[in-house]
Amino acid sequence: MESDNNRNFWEQRWKDANTGWDLNGVSPPIKAYIDTIKNKNITILIPGCGNAYEAEYLLNNGFTNVTLIDISPTLVNKLKKKFEGKPVQVVNGDFFRQSGKYDLILEQTFFCAIDPSMRREYVSKCCELLNPHGKIGGLLFGVNFDKEGPPYGGVIADYEKLFAPAFNLLKLEPCRNSAQPRQGNELFIEFEKK
Repeated sequence: MESDNNRNFWEQRWKDANTGWDLNGVSPPIKAYIDTIKNKNITILIPGCGNAYEAEYLLNNGFTNVTLIDISPTLVNKLKKKFEGKPVQVVNGDFFRQSGKYDLILEQTFFCAIDPSMRREYVSKCCELLNPHGKIGGLLFGVNFDKEGPPYGGVIADYEKLFAPAFNLLKLEPCRNSAQPRQGNELFIEFEKK
């Protein structure tokens, strides 16, 4: 579970507007993935949602059931105002304590923000939160970084070992349409709960 130190770390980043990962819009691979989803009524969870550009895009494209979760009260207060009156639930909390059932967990920058020691717990929690045949869709970093994270990277072989016991790995491939600062470093994923 997220420690108070981690919570304080992210809260301070948002208070200081120290958000170098922010693309100021939906990343192209996530946008392309959302465009392939036909059922607009699926339940979608976006953990570590950041500025939630993905949620805006989902709403603008007719999706009706989106939940955002983040541990930063500063960010969550901003998002509650942004999405007031819209079909988006904004939760200030710990992903590892989240309840509910979802058809899709949209992965943008949450997995790379958690300590690698928590990755097995992430997989277990995703399984718990997903409906039968629910999916994780989105992006992971496909490289190990030279410096201490976050972000934390990884490689395909490690992700296969981590996710394959619980998920059918429908897609785990180099991303060809990443945003400029991330080109050559991202993997597109679509994993279906077994």
